Amino acid sequence: MDVILLIKAAIMGIVEGLTEFLPISSTGHLILAGSLLNFVGEKAKVFEIAIQTGAMFAVVWEYRERLANTLRGIASERPAQRFAMNVLVAFIPAAVLGLTFGKLVKAHLFHPVPVALAFIVGGFIILWVEARHKRLYGDMDMQGARRARIETVDDMGPLDALKVGLLQCLALIPGTSRSGATIIGGVVLGMSRKAAAEFSFYLGIPTLMGAGAYSVLKQRDALAWGDLPMFAVGLVTAFISALICIRWLIRYVSSHDFKVFAWYRIAFGLVVLATWQTGTIVWAD
Repeated sequence: MDVILLIKAAIMGIVEGLTEFLPISSTGHLILAGSLLNFVGEKAKVFEIAIQTGAMFAVVWEYRERLANTLRGIASERPAQRFAMNVLVAFIPAAVLGLTFGKLVKAHLFHPVPVALAFIVGGFIILWVEARHKRLYGDMDMQGARRARIETVDDMGPLDALKVGLLQCLALIPGTSRSGATIIGGVVLGMSRKAAAEFSFYLGIPTLMGAGAYSVLKQRDALAWGDLPMFAVGLVTAFISALICIRWLIRYVSSHDFKVFAWYRIAFGLVVLATWQTGTIVWAD
């Protein structure tokens, strides 16, 4: 058993769990962390996608009561049917585009420089959205005095879900952030921050678990039983760190905006570009 490899897997799992649900791009961080750790290659790419399932298990655990109630009532209860339909409708665009363009994206954009550029652009978009929100609602939004058009996930309609699903497709570009696209996009569409964050969690279950299963199945010939400990460590550490992050984020969005994440994205992206340009860090592909 390669202990160094397991340590790298644990670090990657922690990075995944801590970044999956924040608007800072887990895929981008995994690509950069993998480059620094020299954890690269086709097997590493499969690993990076597969361990997202560990983060999604954290969502399943945290919202197990809601999900169980939905499954029990899906045959006869209208709210459960509407919730399940909204998640399905939002899932379809990314599934279709991911299957169509996933290979092309991996070949050309899963590299440090494109990720850094996406970090910076995404950061400025978040700042623009927050400035727009401030102009429209002032401090009412942070004080809970503004009634959003979609206050809870149960207030969503199929068209709202479709719009969020289309926004999620932006996350096919590594560094963009699936959570950022769906949460910030949901806020622009009239969702409360809490509702946007929670729907992003729910939408991640079929999206990321499906992507993980598909990636492992497609690349199964490149994997071996000896890789199982590495994947297990990554999944467990992703689960634990994601659970911590989910609970923190729901508390955070009730009284804070996302500007701090925007500035982090911009600063981090500039550091990556600067170190790449000067050769301070040799970023592996």
